[in-house]
Amino acid sequence: MTVSTDDIVRHAARLLYSGTRLDLGRMAAELGISRTTFFRRVGNRDDLMGAGLRLLSDRTWQRALDHWHEQHGDAVRAPEGRLRCLWVMEEYRREVAGNEGMRKLIEAESTVALRVLTDPRGAVQPALVDAHVELFRADAEAAGLTPLVGLPDLAFAVVRLGESFLYSDVLAARTVDLTVATTLLDTLVRGALEPTAAG
Repeated sequence: MTVSTDDIVRHAARLLYSGTRLDLGRMAAELGISRTTFFRRVGNRDDLMGAGLRLLSDRTWQRALDHWHEQHGDAVRAPEGRLRCLWVMEEYRREVAGNEGMRKLIEAESTVALRVLTDPRGAVQPALVDAHVELFRADAEAAGLTPLVGLPDLAFAVVRLGESFLYSDVLAARTVDLTVATTLLDTLVRGALEPTAAG
């Protein structure tokens, strides 16, 4: 059986999710391919970690969207008036913060993990910014809102601020406080998308 790049990335994602360190030599052996083939398919360890974390991030984001749809269908607002994007963002952060594999990775390899997670030219952060832009655009159109700033700028600010809270224990020796993160990020997004309501 041919082992594809996607097979390797999925294997890496499973290991990261379970909190297992990525050992590329061991992974190659587990998949039954040579180290040369392994590296040719996925690049170096940072590259593979980025691809695996991107896959996990994409899946987490999609689960948050699916949970919204299960509860509220195609509505752009919850019954209390909260925009869908705010709910999805909060759900995403809660899942990431609560994932034991992610916490183990950051505790064991904080420098590498944070570099991979927050690299603006890497696999994870740009994709997450794009996902936010897409959701902000969909919500703004469905709710008839006129954003005060460009959606890519808003999405970048939200993702960067979200990172500073999700990884605050490592970045700033502060306790991760998702309640404060939600308050600040909701205020930021509502101020850009719903200035009248936010005021």
